Amino acid sequence: MARRALITGVTGQDGSYLAEFLLERGYEVVGMMRRSSTLNFERIAHIQDRMTLVTGDLLDEASMIGVLREHRPDEVYNLAAQSFVQTSWSQPVLTGETTALGVTRLLDAIRITNPEIRFYQASSSEMFGKVKEVPQSEATPFYPRSPYGVAKVYGHWITVNYRESYGMHASSGILFNHESPRRGMEFVTRKVTHGVARIKAGLDEKLPLGNLDARRDWGYAPDYVRAMWHMLQLDEPCDFVVATGETHPVRELCELAFGHAGLDWQEHVVVDERFFRPAEVDILVGDATLARERLGWRPEVDFAELVAKMVDADIELVAAEHR
Repeated sequence: MARRALITGVTGQDGSYLAEFLLERGYEVVGMMRRSSTLNFERIAHIQDRMTLVTGDLLDEASMIGVLREHRPDEVYNLAAQSFVQTSWSQPVLTGETTALGVTRLLDAIRITNPEIRFYQASSSEMFGKVKEVPQSEATPFYPRSPYGVAKVYGHWITVNYRESYGMHASSGILFNHESPRRGMEFVTRKVTHGVARIKAGLDEKLPLGNLDARRDWGYAPDYVRAMWHMLQLDEPCDFVVATGETHPVRELCELAFGHAGLDWQEHVVVDERFFRPAEVDILVGDATLARERLGWRPEVDFAELVAKMVDADIELVAAEHR
């Protein structure tokens, strides 16, 4: 019988790639989304008819108990969250409700309905924040620097707590930044590649950005969803850092993206103070040794290739919009 997986946040970047990955492996995929008047199916339109879409909300434990009872998944991947760091400053309480307490509600719903379900929690490199060591591993202490990072730390520790208290197969992936052509427009990588496409098409002249010296460990999202699945296939649950181990400044992202389109970034990028964070994180770079050793995981797409894929996709998108 086919295995069944429930993915929360299925309409997001990671949810859509994970759904594709699991469908290729013969899974039945159930995607959970919040009920909303403006649903965005753009990222899953091509696979929508191959999966079951259900409504449920991390703010409402009863709705999740209902989904789990009706669909009886073998695996649950919790990818839903208020996932944008900048927004967490203006909506700190909502971020806590979804990104922190939402994890507890989902874990509790699993404990009540079927504690044998294998659970994946999307933890984040933002939990390291003001980093205590470079690179960051599973043993590095957390020091989050945003309401989002704080909420993710709660979600991470409550997952550990349910694993240890109830013997649940619950694992967290501490994923460093991972990007793709499906990344939301509010994230800096996509902001840059979409900006390049608009400038190339003559629609814009300038691209305003924040801190060009901020460095991140950027990988390719489809590589990272593979790691999520591998975690739930282990006999024993465990937490893993998933990262490339390389770090690049926003400035290099600009050089590569504009360069790929035959443009000079210095003629177009302007630094705008409005995009600086109230508290910047320093240098996030992950040590994925444990994932390599225990999951056999390694990234397949490098940084330059990732940026090129995103620029090409956005040039195509902008052209299609203006045909």
